[in-house]
Amino acid sequence: MHLLVVAFALLIALLLLLATMTRVNAWLIERRHPPVGGFAEVEGVLLHHVHVPAPEGSELPPVVFIHGASANLNDQMVPLRPLLEGKAEMLFVDRPGHGWSGRSKGHEEQFEQAALIAGLMDRLGVGPAIVVGHSFGGSVAAAFALAYPERTKGLLFLSAATHPWPGGKTSWYYHLTMLPVLGWLFSETAASLAGSTRIGPAVTCVFAPNAVPENYLSRAQIPLVLRPRAFRANAADVDGLYRFALANAPRYREIAAPTVVISGDADTVVYEEVHSLGLARDISGAELVWIENLGHKPDWIAPDLVVSAIEKLAGRPHDLQSMGRTVEARIADDRFGAGCAATEPSGELSVA
Repeated sequence: MHLLVVAFALLIALLLLLATMTRVNAWLIERRHPPVGGFAEVEGVLLHHVHVPAPEGSELPPVVFIHGASANLNDQMVPLRPLLEGKAEMLFVDRPGHGWSGRSKGHEEQFEQAALIAGLMDRLGVGPAIVVGHSFGGSVAAAFALAYPERTKGLLFLSAATHPWPGGKTSWYYHLTMLPVLGWLFSETAASLAGSTRIGPAVTCVFAPNAVPENYLSRAQIPLVLRPRAFRANAADVDGLYRFALANAPRYREIAAPTVVISGDADTVVYEEVHSLGLARDISGAELVWIENLGHKPDWIAPDLVVSAIEKLAGRPHDLQSMGRTVEARIADDRFGAGCAATEPSGELSVA
C-alpha cells in the first residue's frame, strides 16, 4: 500500500510539472505571436480578424479567406495580402478557437463557423465575396456557399478537404483529445510539449515536396495551435470533418457560384484525388488547376496563381492552365521532405 501511495504521489507530481511546463510554453507562444488585427463579437464569440477596406476604384469584389486546420489567419494573409493590396477589400479571420478567436460549444461544425464569418461580414459591412478556403477551410467555404449562396460571388478551393476519404481516419491524438477527462488531461500536460518537438518535421511534410519558406513557423504564427485550448478546438474540428463530408458532399451539386479548384498531385496531407477531383466533378462549371509536384500549400508556393484565380473568378480573362504550367516549371526539381507520406487525409497539420 505504501508503494502505491508513493507511486500515485509521483504521478500527480509529474502531471503537475507537465501542466506547469505546458502553461509556461503557452505563455511564451502568446508573447512571441501577439494578435495582428482587431476583434469583433459575433453571436457571443470574439473573432480576431484583419479587415483591409476596399481601395478606391477597386474592380474586384471583396475576398474572404478561411484558413485550414492547425493554422490561423496569418497562414493566408502573409503570402496573399501583399499581392492583393490596393486591388480588393480583404477579410482574414481566425476561425473559432484558432489563433486569437474565442469559441463556444458547437463551433467545430462547419455551418456554424460559416455563420460566424457571415456575421462578421455583416459587422464590418463586407458585401458578397469570393471565398477562399484552404484545406479544412475548404469545407467551411463549401458550407458558406451552401448556406449563403447570395453572398458567394465565387469559390476558390486550395488543397481542400471536403469529401469522405477511404476509412475516414485521422491521427490518434485527435481522437484522444476528444475523450472526456483523459483528453483534457492530455491536452493540458503532454500535447503541447510533444507538439513542440514535432512541429518542424510536420511542417516539412505539409510543404513536401516543396521547400518550407524561410521563417514560415514564426511568420504564419503556427505555434499558436500548441496552446491547450487551441489544440482541443483543432482536434474537435478535425474529428468532425469526416461526418460533415459524409453528410454534405452530395449537396455540393447545389453550388452555383463560379468555382476554381487548385491542387497539387504530390500532396502529402490530403487525398487530392478524392477531395479536389471530387469538387471539380460535383460543382457544375468548376475549373480544376492540377499542378504536378505541388504539395499542400499552393497559397505559399504559388501565390501568383492563387491571386490570378481570384481575379478570374471576378471576371478577368486569365489562362489558369497556362499559369499552372509555369508554376510546374518553377517547382519541377523540388524534392524536399523525403519520407513523408499521405497519412493525414483530413487536412490537419500534424504537430504531436
